Amino acid sequence: MDKVFNVIVQFAAVLFAISVHESAHAWSADRCGDPTARLMGRVTLNPIAHIDLFGTIIFPLLLAIVGAPVFGWAKPVLVNPRNFRNRRRDGMIVAAAGPLANILISLAVIALLLAFFQPIMAASSPTVLLLVRIATFLLLINIFLAVFNLIPIPPLDGSGILEGLLRGQARAWYERIKPYGFFILLFIIYTRVLDRIADLLFRVLFAAFPNLVYVMLKGGVLG
Repeated sequence: MDKVFNVIVQFAAVLFAISVHESAHAWSADRCGDPTARLMGRVTLNPIAHIDLFGTIIFPLLLAIVGAPVFGWAKPVLVNPRNFRNRRRDGMIVAAAGPLANILISLAVIALLLAFFQPIMAASSPTVLLLVRIATFLLLINIFLAVFNLIPIPPLDGSGILEGLLRGQARAWYERIKPYGFFILLFIIYTRVLDRIADLLFRVLFAAFPNLVYVMLKGGVLG
């Protein structure tokens, strides 16, 4: 029963994280001069506006069931770069907005957990422990989604950022590998590189905020 609950919580956290991510892309595009995504109703935290059947529902559920790091993706936010005031700069801003939003959510959760560290550690109420578990899953999924999307492989957001930085021959070479981005991602998933990324994230997170280890143990996320 505990595993079923964890799957449900992680799935809900993925829905929220993806909604924040995609809404941030749409909002930043609108601020940069392109209203396309806003007019399509994508500046919203309502997950229904962003759901991709496989990427938002089936794939995250499968990962949660097998115990792998949980993440997913949504329908792409459509933008028209011709509407940007500065195509290169604004393209990078829009690409970075999604991961940045997830990082901000993660920092907010960390701040809350550390601010209430003593009451959490002293708590025995099932409700408090439930809230701690939800918060820690939300934290981990938002961090993982942000870092995963910053990988500079098309169609991830990191590729949009890198593409804006490249010039000349380097940009031309990068354009040539873009059609193969999906196959590169499949290779990364198949070779369990994502597991190594998740392990590194845990190490960095716990080194920066050691008390989070105790909070997660208290919430039953570790152990």
